[in-house]
Amino acid sequence: MGRRSERLGLQGPLAGESTGEGDVIQVVSRAFDVLRCFEGHEVRLGNLEIARRCGLPRSTVSRLTHTLTRMGQLVYLPHDQKYRLGPSALAMSTSMMRGLQVRNLIRMRLQEVAERIPGTIGFVIPDRFHMVYLEYARAYNAVSLNSTTGTRISIARTAAGHAYAAALEPSAQERLLADMEREIPDDAKHLRPSAAGDRRSLQDNGYVISRELWNPHISGIATPLWSPQYQTFLVITIGLLSAMYDEGKLRSEIAPQLLDLRRDIGGLLDGMGGDFLTDRSDAAVSRIAVPAATMPATTKKTEETSHELEAGAGRTRPPRSLRARDGRGGQG
Repeated sequence: MGRRSERLGLQGPLAGESTGEGDVIQVVSRAFDVLRCFEGHEVRLGNLEIARRCGLPRSTVSRLTHTLTRMGQLVYLPHDQKYRLGPSALAMSTSMMRGLQVRNLIRMRLQEVAERIPGTIGFVIPDRFHMVYLEYARAYNAVSLNSTTGTRISIARTAAGHAYAAALEPSAQERLLADMEREIPDDAKHLRPSAAGDRRSLQDNGYVISRELWNPHISGIATPLWSPQYQTFLVITIGLLSAMYDEGKLRSEIAPQLLDLRRDIGGLLDGMGGDFLTDRSDAAVSRIAVPAATMPATTKKTEETSHELEAGAGRTRPPRSLRARDGRGGQG
């Protein structure tokens, strides 16, 4: 079968669409949906596979992949009749991920904690209905979950996603749920019933726990961290075997380490102005604030949860970093 996108012109809207401003925005959104299908630059997908993943008509996908190919975001492989990420996509991602110094410090801190617990630790950022791993660490004896930097996980089916959703203002959380119910209703069924309880847990304890949500053998505990630079919540998440850690042990043994890790990473981000994805000089890294874990106890402070993200609303006033109570007093 020939490459249909080669036979499609660039004139005119996508199939069945008008040319209004809202449609232009929708076309951009759909183009990003196509790019999201490629989780690694080695992934190769055809139009039919992309259409199934995106839930779009194949004719629409053909137009999008053709345009993205001409832009260099995708490369067409004639022998396979498939696409893979192109040079422009790789160049753009590389330029945005150059903050190696501070990211190395974050990775080292994650690994330090991972060596003490038989689990996996992730530092993730939201992307529509998913969370994406920015950094990842695991103990040598931890059960592998096949996650690595760049892995996408469901917001609705993971502790990381539940912690992110719980940190949103109620109106923003409701919009997220409404979008899920419209586009991925099965996922929404996993998130909405626990939304209120997750919010209470975050407010009272500073973290959210999910047990056997996406995997019957895995429990997760996660805490959000506000990034003023990127105007969203990042999340630190820890996954462990449910057979080894019931909810009581998660609260008593893992939660304190998770909250210490949040304070440490928060200190690193504050020292870099919250910007960890762009290039920084060694001199700038040398000025990073000392992590809270190394400070005298009298200098450690916590703040109430405040100024939560209103997703998609374009709010410009910068919220303070999330510093929910760590919940270690009286939490067994």
